[in-house]
Amino acid sequence: MKSTAIKAAKEAGKILLKEFNSLKTGDIHFKDKHEIVTTEDYRAEKIIVKILNSKFSTHSILSEEGGGKKRKSDYLWVVDPLDGTTNYSIGNPLFAVSVSLFYKKEVILGVVFAPFTKELFVAEKDQGAFLNDKRMRISAKRKLEKSLLTFCHGHKMRDIVRVTRIYQKFKLAGHDLRQLGAASLELGFVADGRTEAIMIPGAHQWDVAAGTLLVREAGGKVTDFQGKEWNLYSKDMIASNGKIHEALIKALKEM
Repeated sequence: MKSTAIKAAKEAGKILLKEFNSLKTGDIHFKDKHEIVTTEDYRAEKIIVKILNSKFSTHSILSEEGGGKKRKSDYLWVVDPLDGTTNYSIGNPLFAVSVSLFYKKEVILGVVFAPFTKELFVAEKDQGAFLNDKRMRISAKRKLEKSLLTFCHGHKMRDIVRVTRIYQKFKLAGHDLRQLGAASLELGFVADGRTEAIMIPGAHQWDVAAGTLLVREAGGKVTDFQGKEWNLYSKDMIASNGKIHEALIKALKEM
């Protein structure tokens, strides 16, 4: 399963990298006011779904652009063929392919591949998290005021309003707070100890499913904004090194 997920992510990454910085106006379309999709999203999704179906024809597949297949199965693949579409569309190299596998609603495999930087993040349940085959560990920082935080958000107006409040509060509370525009990669950064946390009101399953396992297997913590363990149906997400997690939840509840 791991080798197939890695193959799917890398093949999609080849497609994305080939057309990176070459998109034309007609290749970019608006899903809604705050979200775009490109022709490459669909091409990458098609190859991922084809590879997964070729090996696991009875498994269910949920993919952001709707090209998956719903089947009655204990196994569910959750796919984002291009996380960071806006970044990709403007020539920003922070974009990734995210492929994860759930068994009976529990994530057991997560793969995030960044084609431009050739970084491959992989985690299996109870097997640790790895970046290009090197084991990852979360940051050791324990104080919020010394932490580097990132954020992302869903596209509903409610989530956009909430994230503006989060920005106002945490930009001043920590070392810094930034929006990098690719949640799967940002979760990988938490797992690798580069940042201390990411907060996401309105988290989409396909954006974060693989990354949640990366963080957990690297020793971090992933919950919703109320402190309950994140699952496939959670609406919000905090992923952190665990050491500043309670401080983040407390600050969010005070908003």
